[in-house]
Amino acid sequence: WSLPNAEHYALQYTDGRQTYITESNRGEIKNGSILRLTTSPDQEAERLYSGIQSNNLDVKTDSLKKLASLSQDVTFAQEFINRNGLKQIFSIVEEGNDTGEMLAHTLKAFMELMEHDFVSWETLSATFIKKIVSYVNMNAVDASAQQLSLTILENMVPTSRLLFELVKKEVTLDRLLTHLQVTNAQLQLKAMALLIALLLAATDAERRDMMEYLREKNIRQFIHKNIIHSSEPLGDEMAHYLYVLQSVSLNLCERRMRTSMDPYSQEQRELLQSLRQTAFESESEAPASNFSTERRRSLCAKEFRKLGFVNNSNPAEDLRRAPPGLLALDNMVYFSRHTPNAYSRFVLENSSREDKHECPFARSSIQLTLILCEILHVGEPCSETAQAFYPMFFGQDHFFEELFCICIQLVNKTWKEMRATQEDFDKVLQVVREQITRTLALKPTSLELFKTRVNALNYSEILKLRQTERLHQEETLAVPVLELRERLKPELLELIRQQRLLHLCEGTLFRKISSRRRQDKLWYCRLSPNHKVLHYGDVEEGVHSPPIESLLEKIPVADMKMLLVGKECPHTKEKSSGKQNKDVLELAFSIVYDMEEYCLNFVAPTRYEFCLWTDGLNVLLGKEMTSERTQTDLDVLLSMELKLRLLDLENISIPDTPPPVPKPPSNLNFCYDFSYAEQ
Repeated sequence: WSLPNAEHYALQYTDGRQTYITESNRGEIKNGSILRLTTSPDQEAERLYSGIQSNNLDVKTDSLKKLASLSQDVTFAQEFINRNGLKQIFSIVEEGNDTGEMLAHTLKAFMELMEHDFVSWETLSATFIKKIVSYVNMNAVDASAQQLSLTILENMVPTSRLLFELVKKEVTLDRLLTHLQVTNAQLQLKAMALLIALLLAATDAERRDMMEYLREKNIRQFIHKNIIHSSEPLGDEMAHYLYVLQSVSLNLCERRMRTSMDPYSQEQRELLQSLRQTAFESESEAPASNFSTERRRSLCAKEFRKLGFVNNSNPAEDLRRAPPGLLALDNMVYFSRHTPNAYSRFVLENSSREDKHECPFARSSIQLTLILCEILHVGEPCSETAQAFYPMFFGQDHFFEELFCICIQLVNKTWKEMRATQEDFDKVLQVVREQITRTLALKPTSLELFKTRVNALNYSEILKLRQTERLHQEETLAVPVLELRERLKPELLELIRQQRLLHLCEGTLFRKISSRRRQDKLWYCRLSPNHKVLHYGDVEEGVHSPPIESLLEKIPVADMKMLLVGKECPHTKEKSSGKQNKDVLELAFSIVYDMEEYCLNFVAPTRYEFCLWTDGLNVLLGKEMTSERTQTDLDVLLSMELKLRLLDLENISIPDTPPPVPKPPSNLNFCYDFSYAEQ
């Protein structure tokens, strides 16, 4: 258009994030994209840089609002930061007393500018940080400004030890707990995010102190009542934070789990002796002090054998294995002190049984503690994306010990149901592991409910479940049936292909994950009904199935060149942290399109979605479906189809080879002529 001073203008998308068109991204413009002519990013940056310094409050507020919006664009952000714009934002925050809308726009602009990673968090001044902290600590501050302040602090905490210590000192746990108790769900979420960031950045000793303090303040009861059982459904992010809190709490057991028993420790020896005394002190009619040392030692050894220790003369040896180490001893002592009747009944009942059928309490406790540590992932690092927390964890103090008390009684019950002997020890514990994992998978809301369900799942029920699963897995392996399977496969694979494409047409909500933190930005992707175009675009939280017209970006299927998964994806290679997150690697996939120049990167919300999407994209590319889900679905469909076809052959054995064809008859004069009969 031969505009004078062409460098003062730029093109910008009118929809979505309104990104500026630059030399580096001009190739990404799609047919049908609507662009507008606007002032260039450097001119806009200059204008807003002046605007935010204006003495006119309206101009200043409008400039900050526009800045918050434009800062999402990397080109603009670079220009604004180059003009020392961040310094201006710092001074607005440091010198200003505003706590309303203007402050919220300023903090939003700051967050968006920092998001591009041009500036290190460690360069922030102490005055600025203290001001941000004051917004968190004050009551008379706009809620959106408080949310942004909490998010800023959450981002600062993992970047350096110095910032962690500063935030931990200035924002007390009491203050965070106050924010957790508000009705504003977003503020509650951001307060939980900062609390989790502080816990993850702390040293083991600091984390232990913080968790102890939170326990004293009854955070568990509060979460159980006001977050898990609130009227609002639990969002993905809050579920993740509760999982991390559960994981951090359970990992407090790790130190005891990895510590072997020290036979020379007076305290540990006394704990061991207390187990024997609680179980047998009423039995010893004469006080032990009247016996000779030798007699007393042999009596102790006999009682330790009744308790189920393998090495009864020196029971400390049984607790040398770590894991479960001293955690097993802690659990046994807790059981004996908090449920003394159940403890005495367990020990005395088994010490009066025939030798070969007694259930060894100590040996079972040690193995059970190890099983519980494995099931609850004690000592394992937190996953960055998992959301699998147990609601009953927050409904109970001393969760691990109380769970042990239920499960050790389950061991005794299952032992009796299986009529087990010492040789069956591993088999019994294997059944108990299965009972616990199957019951936990039902997500019981309280330990009482867990107890009821796990006791109802007795040995005969486990056998029935195993039998059913085995029958589902087993297929008749006769040759004619295998031939029929092969003949049915193409038809059923076509059915799976259609299902995958239908799923892509319905679309899925994906979450953007950056290298620094869980993002709360969502986007949606779906296939057009004619299977010709992939539509995608950013969406707001709470939108589950946006209409296809609202998804502004598109990729023609004809332009798609290949599908990458896992480590091959560009967005998994980019992660700067070094230690690749296993969860993200398993769920990542990318579409390469447009002469192999561009990629659309995905991180699936679940493994199930990952399988359906990678299969569907492979179908669009004309390739084989390779996911494990395809094989599972094919097996299920084949199994159903075969059972339907073989219904009439029930209880009839199918020969491996077809029966021989009989010889032709000696003459063919057995044909009946119906025409004569009719006359």
